[in-house]
Amino acid sequence: MENERKLTIARAMAESIAQEMRIDPTVFVMGEDIADLGGVFGNTRGLADEFGKERIRDTPISETGFIGAAVGAAQDGMRPVVELMFVDFFGVCFDAIYNLMAKNTYFSGGNFKVPMVLMTSTGGGYSDAGQHSQCLYGSFAHLPGMKVVSPSNAYDAKGLMTAAIRDNNPVIYMFHKGLQGMGWLGTEAGANVHVPEEAYEVEIGKAAIVREGSDVTIVSIAMGVHHALKAAKALEADGISAEVVDLRSLVPLDRETVRASVRKTGRLIVVDEDYHSYGVSGEIIATVCEADDLTLKAPPRRIAYPDVPIPFARVMEQYCLPNAEKVVAAAREICRSAVTA
Repeated sequence: MENERKLTIARAMAESIAQEMRIDPTVFVMGEDIADLGGVFGNTRGLADEFGKERIRDTPISETGFIGAAVGAAQDGMRPVVELMFVDFFGVCFDAIYNLMAKNTYFSGGNFKVPMVLMTSTGGGYSDAGQHSQCLYGSFAHLPGMKVVSPSNAYDAKGLMTAAIRDNNPVIYMFHKGLQGMGWLGTEAGANVHVPEEAYEVEIGKAAIVREGSDVTIVSIAMGVHHALKAAKALEADGISAEVVDLRSLVPLDRETVRASVRKTGRLIVVDEDYHSYGVSGEIIATVCEADDLTLKAPPRRIAYPDVPIPFARVMEQYCLPNAEKVVAAAREICRSAVTA
């Protein structure tokens, strides 16, 4: 039955792309291993069978080349969806991303639009070390000219992909490997949710309150949302009511939803799998602290990755990663403390 249909994030992404390709002949996909293999993370599985290899194009290992080609195609009226297999590879193609994809609309005085999606995998927890495990949310959110989204569940994954493909601006679509539903990576059961068969959009730039509470606000995105929800459940035993905000988008950032939640609770924890310093977690805290009409009951806290390269050893990696236990400890601490004059 329709109301029982649950998808993984990978299947939801593929379904969105397929639906947009059926109604819009300008949509096509490029990337490494996306046609014959269906994508390392399953995001394009089955698409080559339906649309052929002209519209689902395997590329050489030349990220600068195929991202640059996508920029040109987008400026010429196409709507490319490009996969950068791991966000960690951004260093070899950053010129194409930031000096072309993000800026060409500005450089042309608005005469050129760049309606393209760059989807890329993020996240650690699999002993893939520093070359394949980063999130780098802050690296992309910091740079003007691009929208940035990252879903925590399959419903949002489909809706955000549809919105991204239809957007006339470049969109970075970051998906966490641990939420894709790939057996070899494991998954979070809460990521596999009901997904309507029809096409729909999730508004880019709009956060969601995924759990209501009154004592502390926990803000996160992607995998961090699941850590926050587990922590909120555990905190019930302490009599602490936690509200969980799923950002869904980093750019635009839904600052008002965050502020409104913290106005209610008076306390803030940010869960961020990106590096601790100079990142999204600090921006969210600044968003709250800069509000004139908001009084905190305790100093805000962030649970983020320490400022070190991601280790290969599983025990060391797990020590560094955010988890529900760290969130619980932070919530207990700030719910006992108060801001002193």
